[in-house]
Amino acid sequence: MSRTQRQSPWTPSAVESRPAGTVSLVAHIRGHVRIAAPIERVFDTAADSRNEPSFNPAMSDVELLTPPPIGLGARFRARMGRAGMVMLVELTEFDRPRRLGSRTTSSMMETSGALTFTADTDGTVMSWDWQVRPKGWLRTLGPLAGPLGRRMERRIWTGLKHILENDDGARSS
Repeated sequence: MSRTQRQSPWTPSAVESRPAGTVSLVAHIRGHVRIAAPIERVFDTAADSRNEPSFNPAMSDVELLTPPPIGLGARFRARMGRAGMVMLVELTEFDRPRRLGSRTTSSMMETSGALTFTADTDGTVMSWDWQVRPKGWLRTLGPLAGPLGRRMERRIWTGLKHILENDDGARSS
C-alpha cells in the first residue's frame, strides 16, 4: 500500500461467528507516541492499569482483581466516565519490556491488541494496534468509530507521555 492510500479502519472479523450473509465490522486502531523515558518505566506504567486514571481523564477508577505481581493473566476492573461504565481488562501477552497484549470487554465494545515498546536514543517509542468490536447501539456509529477511536487513543497515550516526561510519579508494576 502506498503512502497516499489509506487502509479502511473497518475489516470483516474472521473469528467472530455471525449469521450467514452478514458482515461484522471491526475498527482497526493504530498509532505511536515517542516518550522521553526509559523503556522499562514506560512498559511498567502502561502494564499497571491502576495508573490510567492519572493520564486518562475519562477513566475514573481501576482495581487489580488478581494477586500481584502484574503479569500474564492479570485482570483489572475499570470504571469509565460519569456513568461509571465497567470494563474488564486482561493482560494476554506480557513480554517485558517489549510487548503488552490485552483484551478489554464492556457492555459497549470488546477491544483486543497490543502495545509494543522500542527503545531509541531519546527514550521509548510506544505503538498501539487494537481491534475494536462495537456492541449494541455503538455499532450504529459505523465508520466514525475508527477515527474517533484513533483520536481517543492518541489523547490517552499523550497523557501518559506527559506524566512520564514530567515525573508525576506513576505506580510501577
